[in-house]
Formats: sequence, C-alpha cells, structure tokens
Amino acid sequence: MTILVTGGAGFIGSNFVLDWVAATGEPVVNLDKLTYAGNLANLESLAGDKRHVFVRGDICDRAFLDKLIAEHRPRAVVHFAAESHVDRSIHGPGEFVQTNIVGSQNVIEACIDSGVKKVVALSTDKASSPINLYGATKLTADKLFVSGNHYAAHHVTRFSVVRYGNVMGSRGSVIPFFRKLADQAASLPITDFRCTRFFITLPQAVKFVVDSFDIMQGGELFVPRIPSMRIVDLADAIAPGTEMHDVGLRPGEKLHEEMISPEEGRRALRVGDRYVLQPVLATWGYRAPTSGEPLPDGFAYRSDENDEWFTTEQITTILKTEC
Repeated sequence: MTILVTGGAGFIGSNFVLDWVAATGEPVVNLDKLTYAGNLANLESLAGDKRHVFVRGDICDRAFLDKLIAEHRPRAVVHFAAESHVDRSIHGPGEFVQTNIVGSQNVIEACIDSGVKKVVALSTDKASSPINLYGATKLTADKLFVSGNHYAAHHVTRFSVVRYGNVMGSRGSVIPFFRKLADQAASLPITDFRCTRFFITLPQAVKFVVDSFDIMQGGELFVPRIPSMRIVDLADAIAPGTEMHDVGLRPGEKLHEEMISPEEGRRALRVGDRYVLQPVLATWGYRAPTSGEPLPDGFAYRSDENDEWFTTEQITTILKTEC
C-alpha cells in the first residue's frame, strides 16, 4: 500500500520520507512544488528507488490533486505542505492564505472523495493564540482538518493534527545562523534575553508523526510533551562565552511560545508522552482515550511555564549528535 506525503521535499517532510521507506518499505508518493528545492539533496539516497515517486505539483490545484490521488490510491496522507515563514506572511499574505487554507481544504476534499483512510496534518506552535498571519492560517487549517471528520462521518476518511515547536537544525532554525556568527567571532543577536522556545529533535518529530498514525481515531490534535529552552542557553551552548546583544522581538514574534492555549486546555488530556486535544463536537464516533489524565482548570502549555527544561549541557550534547 502507498502513502502520499505533501511537502515531502522540505526539511521535515524529506526526513519523514526517508525514515518511512527505511522502516516500513512502503511506497511513498512525494508531492512538492519545489519551493525549497535544495532540500531534495536529503532524498538522493532514494534516487532510482521504485518505492519513492517524486511528483512536482501544487496542492492549490484541486484538479491535479484529485488526479494524483485517484491514480496512486494512497491509503494514508501526511500533509506537511505549507508556507511557514512569519516574515513572508507579513509581506506576502495571499500565498499563505492560498496554500495553508485553500490548499488544506483541497487535500481534505480530495481525500474524502478518493476514500483515503487516514490523514495527519502538521501544525505549528504559531497556531496557538496566533499573533501573525502565518499562525492564523495554520490555526484555520487545524480547524479545517478537525472539521473534515464531520464531512467524512459516513465515509472511511479520518483526519488528525500534529502540533509541535521548533525542530532543531531545520531550515528556519536559529542554530545554523548562530554557528556562522560564532565562526566569525561575532556577537550573537538575541531577540530578547528572556525569550524561551519549545525545541524538538528531528528524530523525535518524525517519530511523533508516525506514532500518531497508530493511535488516531480522527479529530484529535496531538501535542508532544517536550522540554523548553532559553535562547541565551542555546547561544551559550553553540558559542560558549561569546558576546550577545539584545535586538528586540521581530514583528509577529512572541516572547514565549505556546502550543496549547487556555481555551484549548479545557479539551486537553495528558496521554503518555503527549497531550491530546479532543474535538469539541464529534459526530463520527470519537471516544476519549481511556488512559487520558484530565488537566487542571486554566491549563495552558507555554514554553516559559513548562515543567521540563533543557540544560546547557544537554543542548551541547544534542548539537554534537543530532544537529
């Protein structure tokens, strides 16, 4: 059986494809519009491998998407494709609306029409209490995928969402930028010395998506329980003793990140290594996890209020082994 991965030439998508093929041997149809073509280097090991079919195309083209899914008949879809830069969402909002909202709706409808059984969509911490257009479009996409289960209530298709924070070493990560400045013995620019972030390693991020397939019923939004990190600690681990200077928050940037808002927290359960946000209204037979632990009133999952933190020593080890 085949799976379809949208955005599979991106940093996380390409690594997901590599891990999936290696672990399962299952064929992958990899759809990407090649906005970030440089990441195709990650997929060189699959060149000529019949288990990997790369297709250039855009999820905003509904007719193309329908034809692709009808031709390959994937049993599942992993939806990574998105416009994902805060800065670009300010200067070019139309593309974000088209890809993250219209494109997501196209994926939902095409999967229902073709009888795809499981769909997992990738979200972002920016979607929780969004303050920029990127986050707002991703929150809308989250809502669309959860609501897609209502449309598919009498069909086989089920939709769930995975939301996590910054992936260490990814294209948008500050780590390569800090390393470059450290090599030049330059002062490191810190947006705010108080700034905190959620960080997840690439293997953890890929595994979390894979594991979500196994346990999803449809309608859940899965959030991993991961440590927070102080940006000054990250900078110190990359370049110990290097001078730092405060440059202030950029437009659309938060001082601390949030993956579950207080409003969403009312629907959240703690289940093992994750939080599960349950759907508000489920018409497709959703049942709450029996192992779920209720959370206290007013619960929110913020990077500055986390009960798990990376130490500088732990950050240094991760940078050496995984970044």
